[in-house]
Formats: sequence, structure tokens, C-alpha cells
Amino acid sequence: MAEHFNIIIIGGGPGGLSATARAAEMGESHLLLEASPNIANTISKFQKGKHVMAEPAVLPIRSKIAFEAGTRETILDTWTENITAINANLKFNSEVQKIERDGNVFRIGTKDSQYTADNIVLSIGIQGNVRKLGVTGEDLEFVQYQLDDPDEYVDETIVVVGAGDAAIENALALSKNNKVIILNRRDEFARAKEGNLSAILSAIEKGVIECIYNANASKVTNIDKGEGSEHRLCFEVATKEESIEIECDRIIARLGALPPRKFLESCGIEFASDEPNSVPSVSGKYESNVKGLFIIGSLAGYPLIKQCVNQGYEVIEFICGRDVEPADESLLWDKIKCIPNVKNVNEGIEVIRSEVPTFSSLTPLQLREFLLDSDIYEADLGQTLIEYNDYTNTFFSIISGEVDIRLTPDDPNDTVSIGSGNFFGEMSLISGRRRSATITAGKNCIVIETPRRSMNKLINSVESVKRVINDTFISRAIKMHLAPGLDDEEISEVIASATLSEFKPNEIIFSEGDAGDSLHLIRSGSVTVSKIIGDKTTTLAYLPAGNYFGEMALLNDAPRSATIKTAVATETIVLQGKEFRRLLSKNPETKKKLEALSEARSLSNTTKKSGQGTDIVEFMMEQGLGEATDVLLIDESLCVRCDHCEKACAGTHGGSSMLDREAGPTVAGLHVPTSCRHCEHPHCMKDCPPDAIHRTADGEVYIADNCIGCGNCVRNCPYGVIQMAAIRKEPATPLWKQIIFGFDPYPETQDKDAPKKAVKCDMCKDLAGGPACVRACPTGAAIRVSPEEFITMKLQN
Repeated sequence: MAEHFNIIIIGGGPGGLSATARAAEMGESHLLLEASPNIANTISKFQKGKHVMAEPAVLPIRSKIAFEAGTRETILDTWTENITAINANLKFNSEVQKIERDGNVFRIGTKDSQYTADNIVLSIGIQGNVRKLGVTGEDLEFVQYQLDDPDEYVDETIVVVGAGDAAIENALALSKNNKVIILNRRDEFARAKEGNLSAILSAIEKGVIECIYNANASKVTNIDKGEGSEHRLCFEVATKEESIEIECDRIIARLGALPPRKFLESCGIEFASDEPNSVPSVSGKYESNVKGLFIIGSLAGYPLIKQCVNQGYEVIEFICGRDVEPADESLLWDKIKCIPNVKNVNEGIEVIRSEVPTFSSLTPLQLREFLLDSDIYEADLGQTLIEYNDYTNTFFSIISGEVDIRLTPDDPNDTVSIGSGNFFGEMSLISGRRRSATITAGKNCIVIETPRRSMNKLINSVESVKRVINDTFISRAIKMHLAPGLDDEEISEVIASATLSEFKPNEIIFSEGDAGDSLHLIRSGSVTVSKIIGDKTTTLAYLPAGNYFGEMALLNDAPRSATIKTAVATETIVLQGKEFRRLLSKNPETKKKLEALSEARSLSNTTKKSGQGTDIVEFMMEQGLGEATDVLLIDESLCVRCDHCEKACAGTHGGSSMLDREAGPTVAGLHVPTSCRHCEHPHCMKDCPPDAIHRTADGEVYIADNCIGCGNCVRNCPYGVIQMAAIRKEPATPLWKQIIFGFDPYPETQDKDAPKKAVKCDMCKDLAGGPACVRACPTGAAIRVSPEEFITMKLQN
């Protein structure tokens, strides 16, 4: 006979452990079923010593399962102690294979046992269904889908399959003691973090790791080498050109995981949408459409550990009939209470979902998490929300009222208004460029302001949000740069046929003489324009995001007049020639304006001399300055090697110089020392656990005091301009003594054991007069300048 419990919790991650702890604490009949042999299986598989963040920092923990930021090992030890202390009822190696409703109870079946329960709490996450190779032999003994400890393997030939961060990190770790081949199903590592991308490409270039691109698994078989011989595998792989066979000892496939949708739907659970990454629909009390079946954690759209822990506590309270407020309730109410006629958080959530179409596809739980990172406020009439030419990159959504957009900076009358349900700020968010307009609040304007990182996370995880923002971006970019004055209906055909294209650094988009069949709007990144003058390739222009190219061939029905090459990784909006020509034929005034701009470009190009400015521009692009907003340059003809620039930098930054004058390349007397470039899309920001890296309105990228010293930014910066150092706030020696007499700003001995944090150039943002390195230069050799302005000047002179 099946054993009966009031509550069965499925999944021993942070949410499941917390639910189990609360059920045990309340004396409820309960059982936790965990498929693996240990608690928190996903966290157990983190790399050794991995630092785990406890976010959101403002959210309190209300469970007996303690959680604060720390290493993987510390957290797992704490949870083991917590769960042991309360005598929880746990059963490991118990993968649930079916859940059925039978009258008023659920029947739960594992491989070995049967149970019944009045209530079920699903806390199984989304990592349980590992994506396999999908070919014959995918389950052979030496084909694995996880790597716990790379040091276990020595002198083997190992094939790693995948192009994401997990595959790259596994391949790099294994390559220390093994021969490693990595299979990438595409022609690049498009999903990898910057640090991992640089590391894997370097390892491939040096021959440490072999990479096979555009490769798909076909079959895996055992190689029979006779009794007593070591095992070997034959891995059959298909590329675009051929089929190959790889003899190896082991295959490690890191292809991600699939949400267990099929299993959940077999239980009768409904999803919010048909999109592959959609989550189940649950109520504010975590109950699914199946009465008595509750879903918490990442499976419900709440992936953060702290959220999962709190949900585990709360779901047991709800099951036991207690109407407990979620842990984030008071925090969210402080944000939402400014919305008129809203009496509680749930009402506010529904108002936002109904009034702002961008968020209509989010579940209430997803929206709650999103709003914790955002600010909601009623702006004063005329309050400036975005200032033209600022480098801010927050994203705004209008709940009610309207905003006024000043299209021409110097003309307050040239404005348009947009109202509730719309959003703005997406152009700087995507391009990394300065704000393109000033936007002020109208009457009764209530907005949601969301930080860059949180908005990017939402865009990358919810396809419907990404689609809405992309479509709006395309429409607005076309109207802003090519067809001002036209409405969406007039440009609908052009919008419908527009596509987004991504290009690698130094990739030729089209060449001089090619047939012209499209126009490109630069969405992010930058390009150079060049053509053959005399017998030399001559750079004509440098175009950053917000510009367009390719219009000349469409207007003149002629071949491409120049070659376009990317300076950095670039994304463009591609407008098809047929639809664009049709638009111009219907709108002669638009065509006339575009022809005038094109003629001015053409005239400027004809005045260029052969090779003029090309060497300098090519040099700067090779150094990655195409994505910089501000760069330190040194005129070698003026530099006297006094190192005052380095001393001044160290003297104003806790004893650590943020630049290396001697390092870096030089061409034609122009030297690029190792110093931060304050990139349009800072690589260092992309994986900062405490979100400690920020950008000021003037563009300076800086590291705040909440840096935890994890070193991710150091690894992610492709230019080597961030270092780890012990920070001391006040120098012992004044700056003028350092420069004149060469005194050490910190003459006392450094504490080698002092905790270190990441440091980098912040452009001396808090000092009057600008960067200390430039001010300290006695000859004027050092300058800080926008690459765009510098390149334009070089091409014109």
C-alpha cells in the first residue's frame, strides 16, 4: 500500500529544502523526494570555490534554511547542517516518474516506490532534463553530460561538445592534462562570455585545444580492441564539407537543459504561452491550474536562490491555510503605491501587465522579480527623464500619462509625445551610445525605470519581450534616421521586410563594386568606409551606431561605391532595396532629403587623397578602439618618459596606477598605453555578480565600493586594463610631492594578505580638472579623446 503524506516536496534544491524545513518545523506530514544522491544537485556541480551571490540584497530571508553570499562549499555545508538539525524526512535517488490525480489525492510514482499526497510542491528547477546528443550511442558509458572535477582525467583524448560557457570552461580545464577537441555546431562562440571567448580562441590559436566548427554529431560507437584493452569511442561527426571519425576516450556534451515541459503537461499543468522558454502559470500563492499542485523556484520563473528559499517557506504557509505576505511584499508596495487606485501589490502587478504591453506575457511572479530591480515613480511635470547626449542607459516604461520627446536639441518646439503603454530608452540600451533626445515628463506621468542589466536579462530570457523591443527599435530607427515625418503605416512594408544581421569584428559587409540590394542602419558597433584611390585602399569615414550606409547604390541603381568593414562586433538593421525604393517613390520629399545627404557624402569622398589617414584609422581599429568612447593617447614626439602620468594615477587611486605607459602599441608616433577605453558596451559589466560596475552620465565607467573581488571583470576585459589590488583611500604623500620629488605615495610596506578588489581607470570622475594623468603631463603629450572625433579629424586633415 502506498505511503501517504499531507505534503510531498519534489526536488531538493534551495526551494525544496526550505519547504521541507518549514513543513518539519510545523509538524506537517511530509516527504522530500530528490532524484540525485545529495541535496542541491545543481549547486553541487558548480565549480570548486565558486562564489554564490545572495540577491536581491534588500530581500530578507524568512526560512530555517540559512543563505548568505559565500562559496559553494560553505553554502552546501550550511544547508546540510540546517536540514539535519530539524529531522526532515528526505529520500534521495528517488526520481519521480509520474504524478496522477486520483480523486482528492495525488499518486506519485518513483522507480522503486509509490506514494500518495494531499498536496505536491514541485521545486525541480529547469536543469533536470539535460539536452543530449540526440544520436545513436548518446547513452554509452563514456558519453557524459556533466563534469564535476576535471583533475580526475589525465592523458585522455576528450571531445567536448558545445559552444556555451560550460563547454568552454570544461574544455579549458581539461586541456591542462588531456588532449581536447571542442565541437562547435556553428562557426563562432556567439553565446560565450567575453572572458571565456578570449580564453578559448587563444587556446585554439596556440594549438592547446583543437576546434571543429560547423560540426554536428552523427553517431557514437564503442571500438572493440580486444579483451583487456582500454575502452575507446568512435565519434562520427558531420561538417559542411565532410564526415569525419574521431577516436577518443570520452565525450562530454554541454548542450544545456530543456525545461521538463512534457512531464509537467502530462500532470495537467498549463503554461503561460507556447514559447519554448515559457513557464507554468501559477497563482500568487504558487498554485498551478491543478488544484493542490504548487510550483516554486526557477520553474515558476524565479531563478534567484534567495527567492527560491523564501518561496519554499511561503508555499507551506499557504498550504496550511495561513495568508502570509510574500517576503518582497513591502518592498514592492513601496514602489507600486504611487499608481492611482491600487490597494495592494497584486492589483498593481495586474495594472502594469494590462497597461504596458511589453510585460503582458510575463507571469505575476516573473514581473515581481523584475520590479524589485526597478524604480516606479510619478515624475513631476517637465522633469527631465533623459538628457540629450548623456551616457545613461536605463530603460523606461510608461504606466500612465505621457512624455515629451524633443527631437531637435536646440528647438523645444520640435517635440512629439508618447503615452501610456509605450517605452523609451531602448536605443542607448542596445547601441551603447549617448542618448539621442531629451525626454521630459508630461501630466500625470508614472514610469518604471529599469537598470541596464535587469532589462538585458529580461530581453534575453523572454522571447516576446525581445520581439517587441526589436520591432519598436527598427521602426523608430527608420523614422529617426531615414524617414522623419512618416508614420508606421507609411513605412510598414519596409519594417516588415527588415531583418537584423550580426557581423564579427573586421568582417567585410560588402565590397566596392558589389551589387547594391540593401541599406544598413547600424544598431550597435561601428564600421569603416574605404575605397581604392589611385593604387591604395583609402579610409573615407568611420561610422558608429546610429548611422547608416548603402544608400548610394539604391538611390543611383549602381554598384557599391565603397567597401564597408566592421571595426568591432556589429549589428545592423538591413532594409531590403525593393521595399525601400518603393517607399521613396511614394514619398518624394523623403527621397529628396536622402539624395541631398548622399550627394554631400559623395562630394566629401571625392576630395580624399590616396591613403589619407588610413594607416592611423586601421591601427586604431586593430586596437579595438572602434568600441571605445574615450581613450588615452600619447604623442611620442612630445613624451619625455617622466612617468608623471603613472605617478599621478597611482596617487589618486589608492597607490595603484590604472595605466601602463610603456605597454601598448605605437604607429606613426601615436602610442596607445594600457588604460581603460570606457567601451560603448563595457565587457567588464557583463558578468559582475554584485552589479558593482556603473557608467556616469558623462560616460565614465567605474567600479563601486561593493566590488567583491571575484575577478570576473579582469577576465572579461579583452584589453587587460583591469587589475586586482588592495585599496587604500588616502595617499600618504600629496600629489605635488609625488610629481616634483618622485616620492612614493604609499611609502609603507604593502600588506600582501590584504583583500583585493578590481581597480581600473575611472577618468578621475570625482576630481575637478579632469584625468590626473593628462594634467600631470608636463609636455602635453598625453590626451584623452573620443576615438570618433580623433578619427574624423585625421581623415579630414
